[in-house]
Amino acid sequence: MSNERVPVVVAARRTPIGDAGGALRRYTVDELAAPVLRAALADSGLDTVDDVLLGNTFGPGGNTARVSALRAGLGEAVPGATIDRQCASGLAAIVTAAALIRAGEGETYLAGGVESASTAPYRFWRPESATAPPRAYTRAPFAPAEIGDPEMGPAADLVAAEAGISRERQDAFAARSHERAIAAQRDGRFAAELVPLGAADRDQRPRAGFTAERLARFRPAFTENGTATAANSCGISDGAAAVVITSEAVRRRLGLPGLRLTASATSAVDPNRLGLGAVPAMRKVLDGVPGVVEFTEAFAGQALACLDAAGIDEHTVSPDGGAIALGHPWGASGAVLVVRLFGTLVRRRAGRTGLAALSAGGGVGVATRWESVP
Repeated sequence: MSNERVPVVVAARRTPIGDAGGALRRYTVDELAAPVLRAALADSGLDTVDDVLLGNTFGPGGNTARVSALRAGLGEAVPGATIDRQCASGLAAIVTAAALIRAGEGETYLAGGVESASTAPYRFWRPESATAPPRAYTRAPFAPAEIGDPEMGPAADLVAAEAGISRERQDAFAARSHERAIAAQRDGRFAAELVPLGAADRDQRPRAGFTAERLARFRPAFTENGTATAANSCGISDGAAAVVITSEAVRRRLGLPGLRLTASATSAVDPNRLGLGAVPAMRKVLDGVPGVVEFTEAFAGQALACLDAAGIDEHTVSPDGGAIALGHPWGASGAVLVVRLFGTLVRRRAGRTGLAALSAGGGVGVATRWESVP
């Protein structure tokens, strides 16, 4: 592959992350995504892109990326494709755009993800007969039932128990996530990446005073003797994130610093231990010390099990807080990781290399390695 086609992120933006039913509850997926697409494109100085790739898991269907691109005013000629790799969808969209650049299919893409848990439609299975009522369901199957398709919370408890992750360690990890997010908000470290929507100009979930001692009072949320609680788990959230990813040739022409993708991998494990899905991918892309690590903290125990298995120091993860503090807008979360790395490595120049990774429903995972380009 020519060095001219090495993929580089040159702009990265996101909405504030709102709790489901909270600050962003009235925004549909395309209404969340469109302002972020416009802002990222404006930051890059480009007029248009070859395509828009957006991850989404719970939206209304109908190609969310295309609808968002049209709402953003990108023009009728920009197509749009929507990607579903569950919680890893946003990062998978970025990796897919990078692969298209390497292949020479295009030079510049808007890629990321979006989720509106607040406006997601209700879902029903067709009735078994004309007189039977439809059957509501909360999520699609992630695996055939005979293989095992557990709910997220009990699966997180299983992974934490098998990895020997104590409740005390989980609570300390969660408290640190909130503490870091509050400090980042106070110091304005999110300001340059945020696209305010209405009155929402900051992440809604971070809580001051969430100490490990306070978190220890919460009861198990999913299984009787489990260690995952409402406080050491992520929140259901709304939000969008997107990056402009170009070829190295375009980046040089624009004269912009960037975040170069140096390795990526996708992996899968037993769906009953879905929280470990990213571990094989992380092992594939790791090359010595990972630098700044952004890992989606769906559950503290699950995240710690992954980090331990990959040999990553938990204290290096999410330096400005992670999903436990900020929230987890499923389809967008993987893209939020890259936006955060861009803010740390490119905007603030607080390091040179980074890792972004997360696990997803069905036991899959995506991991990426990045380096800053001045």
